[in-house]
Amino acid sequence: MTENKELPIIEIKNVSMCFNLAKEKTDTMKEYFLKLIKGKLHYDEFYALKNIDIKINRGESVALIGVNGCGKSTLLKLIAGVYYPTSGEIIKRGTIAPLIELGAGFDGDLTARENVYLNGAVLGYNRKFMDEHFKEIMDFAELWDFVDVPVKNFSSGMMARLGFSIATIVTADILIVDEILAVGDFMFQEKCHKKMEEMLDKGTTLLFVSHDEKQVLDICNRAIFINSGEIKLDGKPITVLSEYKNFMENVKY
Repeated sequence: MTENKELPIIEIKNVSMCFNLAKEKTDTMKEYFLKLIKGKLHYDEFYALKNIDIKINRGESVALIGVNGCGKSTLLKLIAGVYYPTSGEIIKRGTIAPLIELGAGFDGDLTARENVYLNGAVLGYNRKFMDEHFKEIMDFAELWDFVDVPVKNFSSGMMARLGFSIATIVTADILIVDEILAVGDFMFQEKCHKKMEEMLDKGTTLLFVSHDEKQVLDICNRAIFINSGEIKLDGKPITVLSEYKNFMENVKY
């Protein structure tokens, strides 16, 4: 069945995400299971997202803006399929390249070379495809000097280089980037931004979390301000950023 290209590439319908936070500490797994069996485990419900409704069209570049802990990363993980919503529905009409957590999907004891193939397999690429693109990945990451070094010895910037290079080896329909580029050096950030712009020119939809106002204005044509798990404003980046700055100026710590 051919996908209707006029439909939103992502539809988030009345989505909420609730986490159960343990009220008391359990020091061992034995203690945890004993309390579980006896019904003595008590939780507080925490809603990271509340009744979220968003439609994202193909080719849009959307920034998610808000303070740490507001629900941005949770929303990205729901879209990527890392989490499933407590309620509501998420519809995705395209392939996803997620860059959500630094080092996610990497095995620290494996080398960069081995992790490239491991991540490729997770993304659904066969050995032949990875053989054909391995040089391209390492050239972009600029990590040839460390190709056979276990990634547990990598800096956060090196991890970001490798992760971005693998995730963008093909032009996915949806690219999700969650602040991972903030740990890279300036020159590599510029290289990544150019790559993202190339993908946008080819029709990729971008979901982007960043606290860098310039990055948001340069890359995105839409921004969504989230606070305490709810959408406060959805519109042009310059307007949303202005509202966010006004909000931050009035926050009392």
